[in-house]
Amino acid sequence: MGEARNAGSDAGAVPGRAGGAGAGVLWLACVAQFMVVLDVSVVNVALPSIQRGLGFTDVGLQWVVAGYALVFAGFLLLGGRLADLYGRRRVFLWGLVLFSAASLVGGLATTPGLLIAMRSVQGLAAAVLARPPSPSSPPRMPKGRC
Repeated sequence: MGEARNAGSDAGAVPGRAGGAGAGVLWLACVAQFMVVLDVSVVNVALPSIQRGLGFTDVGLQWVVAGYALVFAGFLLLGGRLADLYGRRRVFLWGLVLFSAASLVGGLATTPGLLIAMRSVQGLAAAVLARPPSPSSPPRMPKGRC
């Protein structure tokens, strides 16, 4: 009770609950991870419709999933390095914008090649969004907030 608080502290915050900017960052990171995982599931469910709508062959249809997965796996470590070099927030936001734009263009694709290309771009953006933590940039959530 007699504890002095800093001017920038969470006065009035509910104990045990994340508040302020930390909660917003955590929420945004969770939504981004959900988008990355959901994208794989939704496309797998939609493969028959994609095949009918765009005239994919069975072999070509595999590249809709593989284009995303291969690029995602190949660039996952690069996403962490980019975050170290240019800042986590900046790289995260660019990844989010790129992922969203590629999703929009891929959703409006009229040719198999464009869809596969946009799925590959989505994989690149997802690798940036889901980058592994790096020892040089540990997470910065206050103790007792998670």
